[in-house]
Amino acid sequence: MKNAETPVIKVVLYGAMSSLGSALMAELLRRQHEVIAILDDLTALAPRPGLRTKTGDLFDPERVKQSVAGASAVVCLLNAPGLPMNSEQVERTLVPGPVEQVLAVDALIAGMQAVNISRLFLVGDFALLDEEQADDDLQRHAAEEMLDALKSSALQWTLINAPYAAPGLGIEHFSQVSTSLEPGLAETLERLNRVAVGIADELRLNLHVGEHVSFVPAN
Repeated sequence: MKNAETPVIKVVLYGAMSSLGSALMAELLRRQHEVIAILDDLTALAPRPGLRTKTGDLFDPERVKQSVAGASAVVCLLNAPGLPMNSEQVERTLVPGPVEQVLAVDALIAGMQAVNISRLFLVGDFALLDEEQADDDLQRHAAEEMLDALKSSALQWTLINAPYAAPGLGIEHFSQVSTSLEPGLAETLERLNRVAVGIADELRLNLHVGEHVSFVPAN
């Protein structure tokens, strides 16, 4: 049963099949928001109240436009496995590389602006932007390109540093507190949950628009 005083926020999520995506879905659903997960395989997630799945293509502005229409905000986990990509010009890979990430952000900007959806949370390797000397020049260049594109857009964007995440964590790991966790898993769950809570709070309070933030301390 929904609390009548809770404003329902409709969030489109790219990257739902990742560990952070699972943490985000659990946190947003806990707050009684509606989550629309954009997937290649609509059967990949079990049905849950408040959760919808849609097919889409993160690299096609027209498909992005169709996927995000009517939403309150979009969250895109750029380095998540299983991102929807059906475009012929993009080679299907497990996780998009720097060049593909730039293409994805360009498509997101065009698709969201076409239907006047302005709030975007972009999670990726943005800690490189704060480093004087980056180990990965290509990823650093891609992050700068994405930042420039966002600054030139009409979107209300927030960049978020991607936390380290153990693979294979599903929404059920974050939906209930378990005392029988595998050794070492509790810290990862806590870290990802902290990021999910941070994004959900930013969404509700509309904080850090046009800024680059991190919700976990650097290791």
